[in-house]
Amino acid sequence: MAKQPLIAVVGSANVDLTTFNDAFPRPGETIFGKKFDLGFGGKGANQAVAARLCGANVGMVAKVGNDLFGPATINNFESQGIDATHVRVAEGVPSGVAPIFVDPSGQNRIIVVKGANDTLSPEDVDAAAPLLRRADTIILQFEIPLTTVYHTVKFAKANGIRCIVNPAPAQSVDYKEVGAADYFIPDEREAETITGMPVHSIDDARKCAEFLLGKGIQRVVITLGERGCLAAGPDRIELIPAFQIQAVDTTGAGDAFIGSLAVFLSEGLPEEEALSRANLYAALSTTKVGTQKSFSGRAEFEKQWRNRGGRL
Repeated sequence: MAKQPLIAVVGSANVDLTTFNDAFPRPGETIFGKKFDLGFGGKGANQAVAARLCGANVGMVAKVGNDLFGPATINNFESQGIDATHVRVAEGVPSGVAPIFVDPSGQNRIIVVKGANDTLSPEDVDAAAPLLRRADTIILQFEIPLTTVYHTVKFAKANGIRCIVNPAPAQSVDYKEVGAADYFIPDEREAETITGMPVHSIDDARKCAEFLLGKGIQRVVITLGERGCLAAGPDRIELIPAFQIQAVDTTGAGDAFIGSLAVFLSEGLPEEEALSRANLYAALSTTKVGTQKSFSGRAEFEKQWRNRGGRL
């Protein structure tokens, strides 16, 4: 295996409350769900766990609440072997939570309550500078304040560190601020929201990627679920095909993609192979219930990669 990289994640930590049901209640109606699952989540935390399971050293920069979920979240990071030195407790606010509703096809609907995540500040990033400067890749998402995202992008650029921005959940962005990141990786819905352009087909995705490149984004990867991902840069635009998987629960698949991609790139793999591997890693996560609990360890992943021909 290649060198063991260090991945730093500046982002969110939530507790996921997942309900599986056949229908959604009408206003004023109470229905019975089929199953319930409680687990640790948040896009930042999920991506950190995925990176750790893929074999990287990982450090987390985050905020949790002074409630039942806060210490448990920190303990979860530590039990996973993730450096939680820079996971701080925010007084007077709850930890972030994400009620998730999953239908029989495996598709999910999520409501994120940011809580302590919304208090993660540029000052917290500066306090974590000793960790961040050692990182091979820094990962960011949009479940923390955008001012903190932009500050961290600048930090990564100034220190020559690869930076991945996952603009999820989608918000309006300052293209100049995120343009310094090495990778901007939305899914198709996020790309639509950010650009105002439809992304219903591969051709739509290509036009959207070209628009983002024209706004000064260095490299764009639009994840397209069962169709794979579209990678775009000044040199080429290419579809990296997906792996066919029977999905049970798609929750966290995008985070699995981001976390694993950061590792594969940091190990020095060619971009095309790294993206193909990330496609498979994300697909495998949909075969199990939950977010972090659905992510594969590196040995299991490598076995699946070999069995599927190590497609490039």
